[in-house]
Amino acid sequence: MHQLLLLRHAKSSRDDATLPDRDRPLNARGQHAAATMRGAMRRLGLAPDLILVSPSRRTLQTLEALEPWDDTPLTEHVAALYLGNAGQLLAVLHEVAETVRSVLLIGHNPGMHDLALQLAGEDGRAQSDQANRRLMEKYPPGALAEFAVAGPWWQLDAGGGRLVRFLTPRDLKDRTG
Repeated sequence: MHQLLLLRHAKSSRDDATLPDRDRPLNARGQHAAATMRGAMRRLGLAPDLILVSPSRRTLQTLEALEPWDDTPLTEHVAALYLGNAGQLLAVLHEVAETVRSVLLIGHNPGMHDLALQLAGEDGRAQSDQANRRLMEKYPPGALAEFAVAGPWWQLDAGGGRLVRFLTPRDLKDRTG
């Protein structure tokens, strides 16, 4: 069984209209949300073997907020993840070595949400549990979906993941006050 963690970058700033999209940084709320997600991931024991991250500034800053790791994972900056659609994200995952147990993919919407919906498949849409319902609604900045994946990475396809949990920074704020 493999573990796939899909993390949308935290909230970014649009204060400087002269910055290209790729160079937009996290805003203060995004920095706080990413640090909060780091704490939640640690408490839940979510420690990837491999991190695949878009090369945008906001995704790299989200990754920085998750560090340091107890066991340093291999990290790859993958250009195809920058604003990639679900098919492009899936193609990147198909290239993951079978020996990798857990992957954290840090990217952007709408591709991240579309991929999560695709992995949940029709069975996920039909499920009435709260995590699946919330995933169907939206994938806000800083949100994390954890999937259990039974087959090899190269065979991952629609319906190929079971949603284990879906966390948003707001959920964690509500839990911690």
